[in-house]
Amino acid sequence: MNQSIINTEIKPFSATAFHKGEFVPVTEKDLLGKWSVVFFYPADFTFVCPTELGDMADHYEKLQAMGVEVYSVSTDTHFTHKAWHDASDTINKIQYPMIGDPTGAITRNFGVMIEEDGLALRGTFVINPEGQIKVSEVHDLGIGRSAAELVRKIQAAQYVATHDGEVCPAAWQPGAETLAPSLDLVGKI
Repeated sequence: MNQSIINTEIKPFSATAFHKGEFVPVTEKDLLGKWSVVFFYPADFTFVCPTELGDMADHYEKLQAMGVEVYSVSTDTHFTHKAWHDASDTINKIQYPMIGDPTGAITRNFGVMIEEDGLALRGTFVINPEGQIKVSEVHDLGIGRSAAELVRKIQAAQYVATHDGEVCPAAWQPGAETLAPSLDLVGKI
């Protein structure tokens, strides 16, 4: 088993992304100062991947309003991302950076590389403005993710970050009650 990367700082990286019709450099420094999602997927031109990336694109405006930037990452090149963007109506609606990681360095940094295939697992990581990983979720290749559930998790992470001493219970939604862990709550929930 890998040691948990929760609360660790993201490791340095340098890559090229396809973003809004351009090839742009991206490093770990671009993730600092705001909430970020790093969203790994196995490969362009596949089956479950476009459903996930399209779902993320559908939630991107809400995430932006929450101060969150999304970075999708696969071991494809940024050139392949552009070709996929140009060929697919689903991928064409993406407004967030699509990072190419052909060497697998970023994918390995986050512990989601399938070495024998040279592909990433479906890994989702939420990073706070200080560069610490606050949410880590990894799925098998056949299990697609839900951007709506990710939005809820980010809302909870942002709430906890700004409300010292409070925690969010299961299925918490903004506006719902939180908990303040204390001795008098033990055994009462």
